[in-house]
Amino acid sequence: MNQFLQIDTDDQTIPKIVMPVHEVSVDDQTTQLGQRLVEAGLIRVEQLETALAHQAAEEDRLRSLERQSGDGRRKVQNIKRLGEVVAELGLVDESDLLPLLGEQLGVDGVRLREGLIDPNAVQLVPREYAERFRILPLMRVRGELTVAMADPQDLAAIDTLARVSGCRIRPVFTLATGIDRLLPRCYEEDFSVDSVTADLDVEQLELDADAIDLDLHGTQQLAEGSPVINLVNYAIIQAVRQGASDIHIEAGQKNTSVRFRIDGSLREVMKPRKDMHPAIVSRIKVMAKLDIAEHRQPQDGRLHVRIARRDVDLRVSTLPTVLGEKVVMRVLDRENVTFDLNRLGMPNDSLTTMRRMLSRPHGLVLVTGPTGSGKTTTLYSAIELIKGVERNMITVEDPVEYQLELINQVQVQNDSGVTFAQALRSILRQDPDVIMVGEIRDRETAETAIQAALTGHLVLSTLHTNDSASAITRLLDMGIERFKIAASLVGVVAQRLMRNLCENCRESYYPSSKLLEELHYQGDPRHTFARSRGCSQCYESGYRGRSGVYELFECTAQIRSLINSDSNLDQLRAAHVGPTLLSEGLRLAESRATSLEEVGRVALSE
Repeated sequence: MNQFLQIDTDDQTIPKIVMPVHEVSVDDQTTQLGQRLVEAGLIRVEQLETALAHQAAEEDRLRSLERQSGDGRRKVQNIKRLGEVVAELGLVDESDLLPLLGEQLGVDGVRLREGLIDPNAVQLVPREYAERFRILPLMRVRGELTVAMADPQDLAAIDTLARVSGCRIRPVFTLATGIDRLLPRCYEEDFSVDSVTADLDVEQLELDADAIDLDLHGTQQLAEGSPVINLVNYAIIQAVRQGASDIHIEAGQKNTSVRFRIDGSLREVMKPRKDMHPAIVSRIKVMAKLDIAEHRQPQDGRLHVRIARRDVDLRVSTLPTVLGEKVVMRVLDRENVTFDLNRLGMPNDSLTTMRRMLSRPHGLVLVTGPTGSGKTTTLYSAIELIKGVERNMITVEDPVEYQLELINQVQVQNDSGVTFAQALRSILRQDPDVIMVGEIRDRETAETAIQAALTGHLVLSTLHTNDSASAITRLLDMGIERFKIAASLVGVVAQRLMRNLCENCRESYYPSSKLLEELHYQGDPRHTFARSRGCSQCYESGYRGRSGVYELFECTAQIRSLINSDSNLDQLRAAHVGPTLLSEGLRLAESRATSLEEVGRVALSE
């Protein structure tokens, strides 16, 4: 039985398969949208007039082409609507614009990105129909196909799509520019696992021979099959090429998800079939020399690969979940890491202060920040600066991520009783000049590190705190006496990593006064800042790469006095002299390297 209710009209058959959309003329849409944008405070009246003038000029140009070419009907249909114009001119962010347009049209408004598009849904509509109607299938759920449309009021298109796909159609609105950008990629690039890996040159990735010469049975034999090997190799190669820091492989209800962490954010890159998940996990375990028969306990391992004559280490961690084992591989690519203080992005004044702190013969230097903020890179850069054959330098880390020349590196092994505190006590009997402790996690480690700093050693370590001054209160919370902190602490470096705007889609705009006020911006309110709309080169995120921002808190005589006099955190912060994380972030935003929204996300503490 036909699932659609057909309504015959003179020129077309309209299926009653979706909620009706509001029939609004183009002129009415333009007037209403312009008024709503102004009323919402998203644009000013003069900006609206600029957009309308731009739209009118574009319409005149297309109508002129109509008269000249005789093919004007198709061209006039491509006249940009006001919403597309204000987005193209950078007057309104697409995320703010789409809800207004969707509400006006009576459908949901969505911003297209690859993560929204199901490759299986795309295959339901031939490319010729997608191009003709300017649409893009997004997903299919229980016989309902969600379709992004530049014109969700095109009932003839909806009727055709229903007949072609055999599904009920749920239209959602998106800007035509987003469809034009993604449609060729969705149809020209097959997102399925088998075809992605079929063209992969497996010789690009080399493994140590003994990592795969094992006797496998059951699932392990499946893992040795070509598709699984190619898929794992493809994931590793692409992660290295795209500069990913981690590869996440996790089982879902319907598919396995393969995601890369790039510039601090996770992005889904593949969705293999669910039945492939055990074989994928087993293949990675074989490569990392883990126990392939153990599925109930977490495991940690390491493997070394060579990609196009490029050596890369991967740290592997497995974790049992209710749906299957989750695997995370940390990508340690030495070519993408710079252990040079001069190239970390510190301003000259901060770099001078950092060098002065590292030149001290003894004391404690701390680097603070959340996980993934680059603390280890800063410590390694500091060690590279001060190391030499005349110094005995020892580190204790969990884990040892990169091996450095002239440095004795010790791996923490909690299972064997080699903790930070125990290793540090043993290191002190090795006549060290400089000691690096990967992280101060507890009172015992903190006391041992401070005792080493008080007895003639330069100690470098990390803490997890929000800013530099908070490192002092964190040590107090651990139970360290104030006089010991005041006597041993040389300085604290707080740091964050801010995403850089994609240069390909970066655009200028004037931020709202409310946003500037929230960020405590003290500069010229008429200053133009930058933001990005998202493009294929940045995977629709608007960002590519990251820059460090640093806050240096040098322990001067005044600071030592405050520490000894029961001063609170606010008093310590008030005594800080120099750039803060927020001021450094605003400096990057003023230079158009990052966005104000990124500064607020990363550096705004209150």
